[in-house]
Amino acid sequence: MASPFALRAFTALADVQPNMADLKIIGIVIGKTDVKGFPDRKNIGSERYTFSFTVRDSPSHFVNVTSWGKEDYIRPLSGSFRVGDCVIIENPLIQRKELEREEKFSPGTPSNYKLLLSENHSRVKVCSSYEVDTKLLSLIHLPVKESRDYYSLGDVTANGHSLDGRIINVLAAVRWVGEPKHFTTSDRRKGQRCEIKLYDETEPSFTMTCWDNESILLAQSWVPQETVIFASDVRINFNKFRDCMTATVISKTIITTNPDTPEANILLNYIRENKETRILADEIDSFFKEPINLNTIVDVYTVKQLKEKASKNEGKTDPFYGILYAFISTLNIDDGITKVVRNRCSSCGYIVNEASSTCLTCNQDSFQFRPVSLSFDMLVDLTDHTGTLQSCGLAGSVAEDTLGCTVNQFVAMTDEQKTELKWQFLLERSKIYVKAQNGD
Repeated sequence: MASPFALRAFTALADVQPNMADLKIIGIVIGKTDVKGFPDRKNIGSERYTFSFTVRDSPSHFVNVTSWGKEDYIRPLSGSFRVGDCVIIENPLIQRKELEREEKFSPGTPSNYKLLLSENHSRVKVCSSYEVDTKLLSLIHLPVKESRDYYSLGDVTANGHSLDGRIINVLAAVRWVGEPKHFTTSDRRKGQRCEIKLYDETEPSFTMTCWDNESILLAQSWVPQETVIFASDVRINFNKFRDCMTATVISKTIITTNPDTPEANILLNYIRENKETRILADEIDSFFKEPINLNTIVDVYTVKQLKEKASKNEGKTDPFYGILYAFISTLNIDDGITKVVRNRCSSCGYIVNEASSTCLTCNQDSFQFRPVSLSFDMLVDLTDHTGTLQSCGLAGSVAEDTLGCTVNQFVAMTDEQKTELKWQFLLERSKIYVKAQNGD
């Protein structure tokens, strides 16, 4: 059936020229920024607000659209549509873009122009999907860069410091999406942060961070281990604390979810074929680090109460969470690396044989040996006035966050430095989040 919009007079982005009047453009929103406020130089003490989005109407043509105005105009306009929506833009002002200045902070587009929305003259209307031609809707799955123009995660890791600060494209699968975390800066501005773990055939886990609400909303729609993304123009940095490369979504970034390209389809087949192995790895990893919002853990226990609840839960497989106000009474991190650091298989997450450094699980039916990586894997005792919890697991990135160093930094320490590190935590009363789960 023909689209209700098929006979209407829309101007294609390819034909847009300055000074065109009564302009109507239809397209799909492929990128969008958060609303920001700035001091109004003309009206001292007041603010002007702005946001931008990128709209596309064909495989070869897309353009950036910017709107400025008062807060009561900009915020409702921004909130009226999201990435993936189809919109009609009426009476925009067409302006030639300044390439160097604008594309430093905005997505690169093939057009020589940008569109400006005026509060008094312009209008944006959201179309329902059944009113729109399917060819237009399919553009949301087409990357804005050439489908082979990307780095694998293994390439990013291998290039290391040489890519620090670079802006590149990445094709990857979604391993998990963390809970959005909200914060307030020292100058009382509210912010948010969301961490996403990516993976592909070359790298089992790679961190990408979103700092803006629009990309966080998009990420919340991704289904882990079923979603592939093409992230164009993400910034790559070396994270000194984690001792690894990470990616950050910036204002230039456009993320295409489940791109319709040969390369993305190959990766999608890979994650489907290896889903069972990856789920096992994530289950092992989640015992030590789970994308759980700590603000949701509110129950406070003593050691005695925690033991009593654990005994009542005997036979149940679901874990429970709580807060302990206790101190670490045993932390043996300075009497031999083998008790603190273990080799884990990068594919399935199991601890591997120390002598052979090969995973018997993954390599059992394969001649391709999976790489191993160092990981914290230690047992600590927690004590309060009611008793002691013995042999509590502290492992992986949770241990890194607790000790304030990566596993590689720890291995490089002298015995004296490890002892000094131990006494920073030993017998110090702390607020400790615990996950309690009965063993098999």
